[in-house]
Amino acid sequence: MLVAAALKGYRVVRRRPVARHFSDRQRRWLPLLALALALGACAGLPPSANQTSTAASLTAPSQWQAPLPHGGQLTDLSHWWQQFNDPLLTQLIDAAQALSPTLAAAQSRIAQARAAQVAAGAALGPTLNASFSASRGRQDLSLPLGSSTSAGLQAAWELDLFGGNAAGRDAAQARLSGAQASWHEARVSVAAEVAGAYLALRACEAQLAQTQLDASSRAETARLTELATRAGFQTSATAALARASAAQGSSLLTQQRAQCDLGVKSLVALTGLAEPALRSQLAGGSAQLPQPAQIAVSSVPAEVLAQRPDLFNAARQVLAASADLSQSQAQRYPRIVLSGNIAAARFASAAGTLDDTLWSLGPVSVSLPLFDGGARRANVEAARARYREAGANYAARLRTAVREVEEALITLQSTAARSGDAQVASAGFAVSYRATEARFKGGLASLFELEDARRSLLQAQSTLIELQRERVAAWISLYRALGGGWTAEAPAAAQAASQD
Repeated sequence: MLVAAALKGYRVVRRRPVARHFSDRQRRWLPLLALALALGACAGLPPSANQTSTAASLTAPSQWQAPLPHGGQLTDLSHWWQQFNDPLLTQLIDAAQALSPTLAAAQSRIAQARAAQVAAGAALGPTLNASFSASRGRQDLSLPLGSSTSAGLQAAWELDLFGGNAAGRDAAQARLSGAQASWHEARVSVAAEVAGAYLALRACEAQLAQTQLDASSRAETARLTELATRAGFQTSATAALARASAAQGSSLLTQQRAQCDLGVKSLVALTGLAEPALRSQLAGGSAQLPQPAQIAVSSVPAEVLAQRPDLFNAARQVLAASADLSQSQAQRYPRIVLSGNIAAARFASAAGTLDDTLWSLGPVSVSLPLFDGGARRANVEAARARYREAGANYAARLRTAVREVEEALITLQSTAARSGDAQVASAGFAVSYRATEARFKGGLASLFELEDARRSLLQAQSTLIELQRERVAAWISLYRALGGGWTAEAPAAAQAASQD
């Protein structure tokens, strides 16, 4: 079939006037070139993405191996942040996303991928160039001195017989889709980072409030103990212990305050907001940890993981690598380029002016790779290695995605199971401390007993606050692991809306 097509093309060329541009010797070469083209076609086309196997052809587990969160409602993850009980968090996320260099870089990659897609698609069509020339002189001994001008169009078109240019277009399209998904992945990542920093600050403020109460209590105990020592009711060793406890409480307070200041600095860097304005906004909900809406994970892993933009991007990279492999294989086969031109020419001299139109169809250029020192074969092997690498990366990304979701689920289950015990422990140690403090003030308990009760209470309260922070952080991790509500149709529309 390809032989007939090649010979048919040769006969078309002979019927056109362009055949007059070929000498008899050149005409004898055309059937040989057509035969070389047919023989190259017998080598077969490169395998398509559907025909080649890859390490990426894996299946997700049929079910989760971690307990699913109970009591949650299936929420729209794309608007999940609005369901927090803290509107300031949403404002901070919006500010960070508007400023994020990660998102700016992702948008730049989309623009680059879109330009590459246009260029790859243009390779499938003809090219058209305009030209203009002017000269003055004697072109031939038989012609008088004169001026020559011409303006014309040149066209060329490569016949993509072996699909190399089409494969390049497919690879560019796959990379564009992956870049658009990566933009959404960057948005989810920035939102999770800001939420984590905000959560850490609120937990730090809650710890700071407890540390302030503890430092004030230690200072008051030291003051009362000093008075009792002067009156002869307490020993100097007891007074020294009370002063040491007060100093330790003050040191812990200073340390905790510094940690909270660092948390504010982190939010300033992420959001780009002025620190005085940010501190003013933060003052309203100080020490209050945000409470997110729960996420119900009711689908099987394969359905849930389809929401992740990083997996979508990894799959597009596999398709792009497969198309690159096909394109590199097509470079080993003959190439045919059709060309033609038309021009309006004028020659003006003292003898008069001549105007005419010059045109030609051809030449029909056929290039057949014969020897390149193994360069094309090496390019194919390199493309095949990149294809295998993309498949391995996709398989690894799939395993990582399953692990991230199940880790978040396990953390949620663990924090829920520990929450009741932590609250009971905190309440019990609080009762014990108040009783010991009353006994100490009545002279029935030593300062050592009071300090031991204080340490137990402080540790229990810190554990409870840290448990609350860990649970909210687990919800944020689950949101991120589930792809943040991304769908395959979302990136292009969302990214275009953000640029309006």
